[in-house]
Amino acid sequence: MRITPVILCGGSGTRLWPRSRASRPKPFLPLVGEQTLFEQALARAGDPAVFDPPVVVAGAAHLRHVRAQIGAAGRARIIVEPAARNTAAAIALAAASLPEDALLLVCPSDHHIGDPARFVAAARAAADLAGQGWLVAFGIAATTPETGYGYIRRGEPLGAQGFRVDRFVEKPDRARAEAFLAEGGYSWNGGIFAFRAGSFLAELTRHRPAMAEAVRQAVAAGHAEGDLFHPDATAFAAIAGESVDYAVMENTDRAAMVPVDMTWSDIGNWQALHAARARDADGNAVLGTVELVGCRNLLVETDGPRVSVIGLENVIIVVDGNEVLVTSADGAQLVGKLTGAMRQ
Repeated sequence: MRITPVILCGGSGTRLWPRSRASRPKPFLPLVGEQTLFEQALARAGDPAVFDPPVVVAGAAHLRHVRAQIGAAGRARIIVEPAARNTAAAIALAAASLPEDALLLVCPSDHHIGDPARFVAAARAAADLAGQGWLVAFGIAATTPETGYGYIRRGEPLGAQGFRVDRFVEKPDRARAEAFLAEGGYSWNGGIFAFRAGSFLAELTRHRPAMAEAVRQAVAAGHAEGDLFHPDATAFAAIAGESVDYAVMENTDRAAMVPVDMTWSDIGNWQALHAARARDADGNAVLGTVELVGCRNLLVETDGPRVSVIGLENVIIVVDGNEVLVTSADGAQLVGKLTGAMRQ
């Protein structure tokens, strides 16, 4: 049972400004460890005994980063999105360009997973259910009452490793998130999915027929150029962008989930990055020339000037070129609203 990874390279990563810029957004940065998040995504799905070469979906603006970082990872097929139309259309492009019976594993390119072995085990379990016609989401172990993630409530068991999805839940407020954890049976929805190409396209046709038809036209009228495939821009432009959750997963009656605890983070902001990095005994994570005195729970990184900090707690300081960011840990959610970030 071969699995084709579909790695989605989209988004601007504005909540990690100023390190993440439009010219080089967060998937292509070495934020946790020496590899970039995109390189980590390729490596996790790189075992040739389990996975076929990946399909990467990316915009033209990021193509040079994609090709450079695929490098030693080997062969890959790259679908160049003519325009950003959110995840449903991006996944549909990959599905429409592959055989109907191909098993797809859809992975964001900008997540961190601390336990790749558990990721692979979950991928195998999800592929088994996908082979039976289910559209499968990874249900990531909810360890804290996060309000920035959607949740999945598990239903009845499907064999030994999976469950029906009882329902998908939008990002909750703090009280509801705490109630989910207290009740049990809820997982985070990390945007990782498995299904057969034909099963996904059938459900997309059922629930979003105009999108499905536009994607088919874009693929049929597209052209290949070496390892690149260019869908037809005119047909693709007719699509109204929508996430795969809204377009398909929340509507299908064939939604399943596989639970997995793999030390996952979407690295959605500086606070999440702080939590994913190695920290000292005082909870500080530093990168570059940094001196701390009497500080706790700081993330400080600089690509040049020396940064000296005394007596602060729960603060994030980032120096990138001529941009300097200083925020409380709680304020990290608002970084994307800064003028410098929005200009990206």
